[in-house]
Amino acid sequence: MGASARCGGRRLSTLGPDRPFPADAFTDILAGNAAFSSDFGDADLEAGAARHLAVVTCIDSRIDALAVIGVHAGDAMVVRNAGARVTDDVLRTLVLATTVLGVDRILVMPHTRCKMASVEESALHAAILRQHGIDTRSLEFRTVADQEAALRDDVTRVRSSPFLRPEVVVGGAVYDVTSGRLLPVDA
Repeated sequence: MGASARCGGRRLSTLGPDRPFPADAFTDILAGNAAFSSDFGDADLEAGAARHLAVVTCIDSRIDALAVIGVHAGDAMVVRNAGARVTDDVLRTLVLATTVLGVDRILVMPHTRCKMASVEESALHAAILRQHGIDTRSLEFRTVADQEAALRDDVTRVRSSPFLRPEVVVGGAVYDVTSGRLLPVDA
């Protein structure tokens, strides 16, 4: 029988009998979670962001988004994707954050030395096909030739969304992975 969890009092089936959880591949993760949860103290945090802030950043593992901006769990919402681009899904998430969860500031924060800013879209598709035999041409990875121009476009996209309250403040800054500094960009 599959594992189950509870969400809002409902029992959720998380795995089927034909798809058991791959415990061997996640032993380190489960051990890390056991240590984390043994003295877990954030159960009383609210779903909103105490600093009324959302940060859009990259999936790059060098970025500890909360630490970069000097805040902690419960202070800000973090939305991540490859390249820190404002896609339709990111915009959907920001609309919910600003209308339901109390966010009134948004920081779009790509970073230096980003893979998405160092390769052309067609070259990335070709590399994936060559290395893994997977044709990804139906996906848009949204690589960027000019990171600051892309950041300006993304900030403008958020600011001009008809679904955000007019008082929401939106800014953009590039995180320098070498120095740890934020480099604000006028947009």
